[in-house]
Amino acid sequence: MMLRYLGSTKNLAGCVGGLAGLGLYLAGVIGWLWPVVVVALYAAGALLAPPEKVRLLPDASGELRVSLETLISSVSSQASRMPESTVDTVRRIAEVLADLLAQPARLSADPDLRHSVVRLVRTDLPLSVESFLNLPRWFASRRAGAAAELVAQLDLLEAEAHRIAERFYAADVDRQADHTRYLRDRDA
Repeated sequence: MMLRYLGSTKNLAGCVGGLAGLGLYLAGVIGWLWPVVVVALYAAGALLAPPEKVRLLPDASGELRVSLETLISSVSSQASRMPESTVDTVRRIAEVLADLLAQPARLSADPDLRHSVVRLVRTDLPLSVESFLNLPRWFASRRAGAAAELVAQLDLLEAEAHRIAERFYAADVDRQADHTRYLRDRDA
């Protein structure tokens, strides 16, 4: 608790106020009351500073990465039961999601995007794979529709993962395009 306050905006603003009071004393503006002035300016700075932002949702990116890695290892261990190429599709989806989860602060800045990633990692991708793997092996191998459903679901999830990544990296792409325009205009 104390360490959190030491790095808070309120403490930093209070310190600036206290240093201003000390500066006034050193400049000869205030006399023997300087300790009272320093404390008063510290208190004013601390009281006037904006409060820290409230974070109701903890950063769960680490948990999501673990969930994603667990899913990949589970799918890899069941590869013989999965239709051809679906394991690779799951890995491609996981690769896109892992890249997004590697930047937790940036992901947390967009709640809609974060929700989409959480939904893909915790619900959509596991549900698709589990639904197929929970079918009896003999049934899934005889019924082509079950494999086709899994392939279709994974294709949809891969497309969604790419749409999410495009939204996530849109500012970077725009910055790159701006730089290209700048370079072209500079040479003209």
